[in-house]
Amino acid sequence: MAASFWESTQRRFWIFTKDELARTRNKLREDEQALVAMFPLPEWRHLSIYFNQQVTRLAKRLVLRQQVVATAQVYLKRFYTKVEVRRTNPYLLCVTALYLACKMEESPQHIRLVVQEARSLWPDFLTLDMSRLGECEFFLISEMNAQMIIHQPYRTLTTLQSDFFLSSDEISLSWTIINDHYMTDLPLLYSPHIIALTAILLSLVLRPNPVAGGQAASMAAAQAVLAQAQTQSQSQMQAQGSRGLGSGLSSGQTTPGGAFEKDNKSNEARVGKLQRFGAFLAESDVAIEDMVGCTQELIAFYEVHEQYNEKAVRDQINRFIKARGLDKG
Repeated sequence: MAASFWESTQRRFWIFTKDELARTRNKLREDEQALVAMFPLPEWRHLSIYFNQQVTRLAKRLVLRQQVVATAQVYLKRFYTKVEVRRTNPYLLCVTALYLACKMEESPQHIRLVVQEARSLWPDFLTLDMSRLGECEFFLISEMNAQMIIHQPYRTLTTLQSDFFLSSDEISLSWTIINDHYMTDLPLLYSPHIIALTAILLSLVLRPNPVAGGQAASMAAAQAVLAQAQTQSQSQMQAQGSRGLGSGLSSGQTTPGGAFEKDNKSNEARVGKLQRFGAFLAESDVAIEDMVGCTQELIAFYEVHEQYNEKAVRDQINRFIKARGLDKG
């Protein structure tokens, strides 16, 4: 096991650039042009939301920890960078990923129980034949090259919550944002600590929402914090002194939309936390440009989620499973 993310197979083999990930998926579609033409599917972000929902449904029935669910979701993302989705029964893959994640996260479940609970959720697409799950497990492990250790952002969040004096609401929102990021490509694009830090930042500007103009303005506030921290980091390379992000805020500079009202005590507390957070970013080796990219990806996800139609996605998936006989034992 790689105790350090920096030495892990996750960092060496499973972190892509956006262009690399796009090329990988395009190649899968090109290699399966006939299937792609015969069975159109929604965009990948909608598929990812749907798969996330199915894994979560089964996990609730099995009463599993969030860490297990998160690991299963990463397994699915990895697998579908190697195999075109139309070649598989996604319900069987969801079950298999969760079953394997239970083993890896030391929360093992009996295969019979997993199969029974999955069958009760998707009776039209799964059988009670346990050997199918075993075969799919081998397929999943093989396509991931047996590289199954997953480093998650939750540990970073837990480690840093006291450093930034996060309230229970801010911790809860950070946790929710991390959960949400598994419905995006972020686990394949950025390191876990980048995702955790982005979640902390968004929790500080989104709840309670101090920005007139709603979520869009709050996201702009987050980006302004990152831009200012990046500028401060660059200036610190030329001059010593710790004015940090806080100097700009305390001198009256605000993020877009009048984010911080001086007369509001809760906003003052939030300013203090952002000062500390911004100073941390400016003085650390954190790749702020990665945090900017992570923030933008989350903005795009929340916009896409508003157009998500579960029934439409489910119908298209179910159609190709039935048409190709992938639901048979």
